[in-house]
Amino acid sequence: MMASSDVDGRADGSLFSDQTPSELDALCPSPPGPSRPQRNYERIGGRTGTSFCQTLIHLLKGNIGTGLLGLPLAVKNAGLVLGPISLLVMGVIAVHCMKLLVKCSHHLSAKMNRPSMSYGEVMQYGMENVSWLRRHSRWGSRTVNLFLIITQMGFCCVYFVFLSDNVKQVVEAANATTFSCQVNHTNQTDVLIPSFDSRVYMLFFLPFFILLVFTPNLKYLAPLSLIANLVMTASLVLIYIYSLMNIPYPIDLPKVGRFKDYPLFFGTAIFAFEGIGVVLPLENKMQKPQKFTEVLYVGMGIVTFLYISLGTIGYMCFGEHIGGSITLNLPNCWTYQAVKLLYCFGILITFALQFYVPAEIIIPSVLARVPERWEKPVDLLLRTFLVCITCALAILIPELDLVISLVGSFSSSFLALIFPPILEVLAFHTEGLSPLVIIKNLIISVVGMLGFFLGTYIAIVEIIARNNVKHEETFYTYMVQ
Repeated sequence: MMASSDVDGRADGSLFSDQTPSELDALCPSPPGPSRPQRNYERIGGRTGTSFCQTLIHLLKGNIGTGLLGLPLAVKNAGLVLGPISLLVMGVIAVHCMKLLVKCSHHLSAKMNRPSMSYGEVMQYGMENVSWLRRHSRWGSRTVNLFLIITQMGFCCVYFVFLSDNVKQVVEAANATTFSCQVNHTNQTDVLIPSFDSRVYMLFFLPFFILLVFTPNLKYLAPLSLIANLVMTASLVLIYIYSLMNIPYPIDLPKVGRFKDYPLFFGTAIFAFEGIGVVLPLENKMQKPQKFTEVLYVGMGIVTFLYISLGTIGYMCFGEHIGGSITLNLPNCWTYQAVKLLYCFGILITFALQFYVPAEIIIPSVLARVPERWEKPVDLLLRTFLVCITCALAILIPELDLVISLVGSFSSSFLALIFPPILEVLAFHTEGLSPLVIIKNLIISVVGMLGFFLGTYIAIVEIIARNNVKHEETFYTYMVQ
């Protein structure tokens, strides 16, 4: 919980704090000591920071999550050839936009004589750099914070759906789970004993998530977070091994998917690549910030390789039967049921870190309006309310693949693709940007806007269509009985 003096903008009654926290701040707080503007690229007075390897690990952790497991379905939506190529192009654009954000942060930090800036602050000071936008600059920071809230709350919704789908599948197949990992004709876990609806499982997890976000200091979760990282890594290795060893030959899958499914690919892919929120916190915490560009290229190179490889291999292995998460296609044996449960444990712990961002943007602004003796009860009540909202949204849309695509298209596209090119124009418009740079930025932003509109529209249409089908099936079953 942030102290009152730590949050700018509380006194002016703004809706959101102008500070933009990240989940990294929870487990890796800024080291104490003075600092200089980032143009100097040094820490003074023996100030310690994160090393190259530590920063690389944090970058990988910030980009690898449930989005990775949904990429085989994304490749299916785009096609076996077009999908990997599109992931590569999107990876290059995403890394370029991350580099633009760091570049703008350096330029504006030096100009404003500040040691570092958050994403929201870069947008705010970028708008102050343009005379006719200066009076509205605070809305730049608030807009970025709003999309950060939507994105992080969307991640939390995805976690609810992911946990319920995977645990439900393990429970329903428990009686027939064996130690033999034979591949069946669909390569999918057999559902043998129907249990509760997946939404009931979400309600079951709700109290655990609420207790988790009550943790007074997320540093207490650091040991569990380390364990979660290890088990998720082991789970991914086992998924890779199984998928590689069980690719059916000959491979007869469409090279290019249907045009109407491509926006769903975009949403899932940009959801996976939306790690831009951790870029500036990571760079600000480095002992040698001048090395961050190398970290960014190495880390995102590894991430892009993992995305393309697992997306392609997973689709080749499971074909048309691929689910919203590749874990839902693993065979009915204890080894891979354990993989699902281990990954679920990792996601459970990660929920608290993802929730940290919206909580620390919203809650301090609200607490500024209540008496000090009511701060703790209101804090806990707000945390409970926010978790309940994410659970309610997940219950309304219990479709893992469509939730991922909707969150990616609606909010991640702004943070990862649309805002960074605009920021470069705002920050450097007085420096004489070349026409080619302006055209490049315009193209990236237009692609992001197209993905936003088409991806959001198609995802909503598919959600409505699936909901109607479920209602018809329920009505038919009722009538037969």
